[in-house]
Amino acid sequence: MISPDLPAELKAALDARLQGFSRNEAASRAAAISRTYRDGGGSGTIKSETDALAYALARMPATYAAVAASLNALVEIRPDFAPTSLLDIGAGPGTASWAAAQALSSLQRFVLLDANASLRALALELAGTRLREAHYELGPARKLLADAERADLVVASYMIGEIDEAERTALARLMWEKAGEALVIVEPGTPAGYARIIALRAQLIAAGAHVAAPCPHDEACPLEAPDWCHFSQRLSRSRAHMQVKGAEVPFEDERFAYVALTRTPIASHPSRVLAQPVVGKAEVTAKLCTPSGLSIAKIPRRAKADYARARRWRWGDAVTGA
Repeated sequence: MISPDLPAELKAALDARLQGFSRNEAASRAAAISRTYRDGGGSGTIKSETDALAYALARMPATYAAVAASLNALVEIRPDFAPTSLLDIGAGPGTASWAAAQALSSLQRFVLLDANASLRALALELAGTRLREAHYELGPARKLLADAERADLVVASYMIGEIDEAERTALARLMWEKAGEALVIVEPGTPAGYARIIALRAQLIAAGAHVAAPCPHDEACPLEAPDWCHFSQRLSRSRAHMQVKGAEVPFEDERFAYVALTRTPIASHPSRVLAQPVVGKAEVTAKLCTPSGLSIAKIPRRAKADYARARRWRWGDAVTGA
């Protein structure tokens, strides 16, 4: 399992790019870009080197943490998965490729696709040793993807929310066609982000995909509105990150939703913890998605071994024997 924090090499590359760069200007641009994303916009507002670096400082750590957690979940369920090639759709500054390179040492070929020239330029500057030979293509995702070679692993992080429903449906079909074995989609952990994930999940299961994580089954999601499936990953904030975000605490909790799909069915699925368990003196209460549906597990203190194990459960964990 890889750490949710940016690799040392990537941190050093970002720090080097900050030399002579105004933190106040970066903070101002990061705030404007964040407002655009909250209002449903996308990366089209990132039009300069300053914009790209501000975006990377504000969003790269949290995006990396969410993708790392999603890939960790896939590897936990499929420890035999050893892809050699990656397609990173809507790659931006290369965040998902960095996470995949850390999580999967077997990867040798990296192809990144994005339409934003400023983010592509920054990604190439930050590439480092592991991604030095990566191929980064500039243009519309669907067109580039249609012409791309298949890859063992396809990743799309924080990008399907930037396109309309018809485009998402077409892009998802193409992503699955290009995925030799696995497809991982990560979105913000909001009801809207979850809805996009669930819609693509249903579309791709109908096309023959199998869910590896987080769901322990290929059936319809058992949650009912206003509930939604999402997870939280804590990550450290650097001093520069805190300055750009205007933050006072040295950590951040990134809420995200994801689905990891594979061509090979999962033989035996663990349950998934859907919220932080409540640990009481008499019992541990945990909300679980199980292979047979939603469950509220209550593990009594008198069952000492089970209780001790349940006390260690955390939101997002895959657990057995529940």
